[in-house]
Formats: sequence, structure tokens, C-alpha cells
Amino acid sequence: MYKVNFNGGDRFFWRLPGGIDYRGTLEDWPGTLAQLLADKQITDVILFGDCRDHHMAATQVCRELQIPVHVFEEGYLRPDWVTLEQGGVNGHSSLPRDPQWYLDTAAALPPVPEHRQVPSSFRRRATEGLVYNLADVLTRWHYPNWNNHRPWHPLVEGMGWLRKLRRRKERDATTGKLMERLERTNDPYFLFPLQLDSDAQIRLHSPFAGVAEALKVVISSFAANAPANTRLVIKEHPLDNGVRDWKLISLDMAKRFGVAHRIDYLPGGDIVPVAARSLGMVTINSTSGTLGLSMGIPAVVLGTAVYDIPGITCSDGLDQFWQNPPPPDPQIFAAFRRVLIDRCLIPGGFFSEEAISLVVRHAIARFEGKALLPE
Repeated sequence: MYKVNFNGGDRFFWRLPGGIDYRGTLEDWPGTLAQLLADKQITDVILFGDCRDHHMAATQVCRELQIPVHVFEEGYLRPDWVTLEQGGVNGHSSLPRDPQWYLDTAAALPPVPEHRQVPSSFRRRATEGLVYNLADVLTRWHYPNWNNHRPWHPLVEGMGWLRKLRRRKERDATTGKLMERLERTNDPYFLFPLQLDSDAQIRLHSPFAGVAEALKVVISSFAANAPANTRLVIKEHPLDNGVRDWKLISLDMAKRFGVAHRIDYLPGGDIVPVAARSLGMVTINSTSGTLGLSMGIPAVVLGTAVYDIPGITCSDGLDQFWQNPPPPDPQIFAAFRRVLIDRCLIPGGFFSEEAISLVVRHAIARFEGKALLPE
């Protein structure tokens, strides 16, 4: 087994033999990879995410050489699942959008093995992210051609996280008050969970250049089409780095479209109870959409998502969604979920030892063509 390291963060977290530092340019990468594949007699390539520049180039090289590519990603279904799909994920997935195909395919599958909750540590996730970025910054001299796929320099992101941490008590208080009010008043509201501005799923698999553009479309449509007694709750992504003030941007847009009194910004908290009480969920292509759908909450997708299937999500567009949000067909969604688990999901996670052990065990079984193992 071999692992290509593109920066100091990759190298720091790879503790096994077989590490290969790539210090060349993006333009030279396809040729170098093709030579590596031949020299090392590689039979399969594994990526985490398929939308980074080096990963997209690798996928193309492997396609030309007929070498299978397996892509890990955060789970299509959350929590407690990890995506492992051959060929590509999300907008690059080969899964069809035909509801009848899912009904027919699921009918031939056995019941899902018993699944249990997987431990996950946000502290570990944040700490490993900071360490990765620090190792990247301190070793740029060794990787002179490396450019991070994220739009900000790691130091800028670090300053954003520090600012966010300094305001933690204020943010927690705001979150608690809003969640208590939503539960106490029963005001009807729609939910728009934000994605990360650096998310390749937005840049490559949606009509938006970033979150700000999506906010403008959603708030303007809400102002023009949503019933006057409804509100819009905009929820910040839990891993947002704080570089941009999405609350300020959201409220400025709300003022521009005359609905500032109907917009709530939620900086934190558990999305599950907020989604469960909502009239419906607006999403670009976040996996938060499947969370809502699993609870029977209507959803409309603004980009390309693997779960954007007739009978599951709204097919009439955003403007119509506010007036008549259709709930997902439970039979079609159950079939979709069953096929996902069979084709491209494995139990586990990335942010605890137990979760990682589960991923490794089930990934090996999947590579060997075996069914999910008992937990």
C-alpha cells in the first residue's frame, strides 16, 4: 500500500510505510501518477473526496487506465455512516434518480443489519484540523507547488476560529434563546442549513459560486413567495471557520428584501430538533437533507444531490416549495436508504478510535465483496 502526500499535513498524519511526497506541479501530476501506478503495480486507488484538483486529475487518469477509484466521504446518511463509493460521490455518483429503480432494487435486498450509534468527538475533529493546517503551513518550503483547495490561507482560517472561540459564550446564549423560543411559540418556520463556503459540492455541483449567492436566492424567494406567517431559520454549519460573518450577511440581505423581522439566525445547536419542528428544509446539496427526509420533513434541493429524486424531494422548485412543501414518500425513501447502505455506505466515522476501527473493518469487507459485518 502506498500513500501520496501533497503537503505537510498529509505527511504528519501518515504513520505507515509507503508514503510518497509529491512536490511537483498540478500540471505534472497526471503523468507522475500514471508512472506511479505502473511502477508500483497499483490495482485500486482510494481518495477522500473527489472534487479537489489533484483528485479530479487522478480520477481521470485512473479512468483512462481502467483502474477502479474508491471515494471516501462524509456519510450520505448521518450520523454513524461513512460513504465509500466507487467512481465518485454526490454529483459524480453513478446512482440513478429513478424512484422505481430504488423500489425494485431494495425489494431484492435483505434487511439492514442492526446499526448502533458511533462515538464522535468534535474536539478531536477541531484539534486534528488545526494540527493539519499547522503542519501544512510550516512545511510549505518542502512542497513549493502545493496550493490548498480551500479559498483562505490556513492562518486566516486560524484567526477565524480564534474569533469564533472568543465569542463562544455569546453564541451559545443566542442559540439557547432561539431554540427555546422556537419550541415555546410554535411559530411555523422553514430551515436553511448553511454549507461551508469552501465546499466543492457548492462550487462544482450547484449553480452558486458560494454561500452568499445561495443566501440571496433563498431569502429573496422566501420574501416573494412564503406565507406571511412563516419564518426562515438559517443555521450556521458547525464547522464554519468564522472568517465570514454569515449572520451579518444574512440579516443585511433580509433587510434588503424586507423580511428582517421574519429571519432567525442560529449559530449553533443540534440540528435534529430544529429540523423536526420545521415545515420543510431548503438545502443546496447538504447531507442535512437526508437527515430531514428521514424524519419525514419536506426538502427542496437547489444543486445536485444524490437524494434529489422524484417522490423524495420537491420537484416544483424553490418558489413553489414555500407554498406547498411535499413530504417525502416513505416507501421510496426507505428503498433509497436501503440501496445506499448496500452500495455505498459503511458504519463508522472519522473522529474516534472506535469509529475509525469500524470504518477499517467494514471497508476491508466491502473491498473483498462481502456484506456488512455484524457489529
